Formats: sequence, structure tokens, C-alpha cells
Amino acid sequence: MSRAKSWLPGLLLVSPSIVLIAVFVYGLIGQNIWVSLNTSVNPVTDKVVNPGGYQNYTQLLGSADYQHALWNLLVLTVVFMVGTMFFGLLWAVLLEKGVNGEGVFRSVYLYPMAVSFIAAGVVWRWLLSPATGDGAVGLNQLLNKMGLPQLENSWWSADSKFSMAAMAIPAVWQLSGYVMALFLAGFRGISEDQREAARIDGASEWQIYRHVLFPQLSPIALSALIILGHMSMKMFDLIYSIAGPNSYKASVPATLMWTQMFAQNDRVAAAVNATILLAIVAVVVVPYLIYTNKTETERD
Repeated sequence: MSRAKSWLPGLLLVSPSIVLIAVFVYGLIGQNIWVSLNTSVNPVTDKVVNPGGYQNYTQLLGSADYQHALWNLLVLTVVFMVGTMFFGLLWAVLLEKGVNGEGVFRSVYLYPMAVSFIAAGVVWRWLLSPATGDGAVGLNQLLNKMGLPQLENSWWSADSKFSMAAMAIPAVWQLSGYVMALFLAGFRGISEDQREAARIDGASEWQIYRHVLFPQLSPIALSALIILGHMSMKMFDLIYSIAGPNSYKASVPATLMWTQMFAQNDRVAAAVNATILLAIVAVVVVPYLIYTNKTETERD
């Protein structure tokens, strides 16, 4: 009886949150999965659009449009994660060594993170304009004036399998400062005594970073990769504001879902798309949560 009394107040305190999460998170996820298994028919032609059940998933996964969207997502994710981790770590190393006006540099690097994806997308839509030659604007105009017209290109709208790499540029610009802050906090949390001990043993600065500092930043790097990975997989607003609605060349599962739901009025296909996207994110996030929980348990 005493044990029940000890946890009952806490349970009552968090019960509103439990109910809200159960209804508006897991309840809606269940509703979405149920919709994704439905059969739908075109009301004009009476043609079956979605046969129902697991065939809805095989039909979407086998479609050329969805495979194109998945490929774009892969390119975007790889370039975004590599670029963000590289610049974030580079800036953290430079600031960690101590520079004059460090606060100013931190603010400059972190400022893009404070800008919404929509606002940034409007600006980057102009910067990544595909216009070239005398009518070039944005980055192409800059390259032209620098005497490098051969580097002008169509960016994300180019006819290339890797054109979505250009779409990762604004995302890297926005979130590199966030990764920098994570790594900088990690560097500042490492005792100076460890560096001094390595210097006394004859280690160079590179060897100190390679064998002393970087290994201790691996948990931070893993967290950053997981956060960036799931952000790129569900990225919508930045792509939508740059490429506009219903863009095929810049299509990813999140933007294709918008097209399915509102342009094609196919809520079953949109639900299938959402469920697949949820599964992809879960494949990335769930193992990380299990690893984190296991690490914390062992630490206790």
C-alpha cells in the first residue's frame, strides 16, 4: 500500500500528458496506418487507385516517382550530414583554440539557426537561381562577376541525379552553427590537464586532437548525426520554399506527400508515404534511443 502511495501522486501528475500523447501521437499514428491500408477508387473513372492492404505499400515503393523521391532524399541527407558535421567541427576547433572576439564569431555562426526555414528558403531561392549569363542572379551572378562563368549551373534544378546536393547548401548553412555549439561544449568539457599530460609525453597538437579530444567527442558526434539525419528525412519547408509546390526535380517523400494529399487528392497514398517515412526515421532513431538508455543504465 505504501509503495502504491509513493508512485500514485507522480502518475496523477503526468497523466494529462500521457493521455494527450496517447491520443494525439500514437492514436493519430494508428489512424494514419489504418488509412494507409484502405482501398480507394477514382470517383470519375471508377478505377481502383489503391488496391488496399500491403499492396498499397508495394505499389508506392514500386512507383518511379517515389523511387526518385527516395534517391533525392538519400543525396540530400548524405551531403547535408557530411557538410554540416565538417563545418561544425571545423568552426568548433577554430573557436576552441581561442580567438579574439569569440562571442562575435559564435553569434555569426549561430545566427542562421535562428532564421526559419521558410525565410531562409525565400533568400536561397534567389541565390540558387538557375538563370545564367547576362540574366544571372544570386550565386551565378557572383561567379560571373568573379570571372568564373564556367562554374555557373542550374543548381537544384539541373538535369542530374545529384542535383539535390545543391539543396543541401542552405541546410548546411543553417545548421552548421548548431553542430559547432555541440562540439564546442564538448571541447570545453574536457579538462586541460589531459592536454598538458599529452604534451608532456611529447604529443603534437594533431595527436592531442586525434587521440585525446576527438575520441571523447564521439557521443556528441553520434547525437548530432542522429538529430541531423532525422531532420533531413522529414525536411519540407526549406525545399518547398525554394522549389515551390509540386516540384518533381526537388521531390522528396515529405514534399511528395503534400502533392499526394492536396494536388492529387489521394489521402491513402499520402498515408502510405507518411507511414514509410515514419518507419525510416524509426530505423535511425530507435537504435540510438536503445543505445542511450543502455549506456545510462550501465552508468547508474
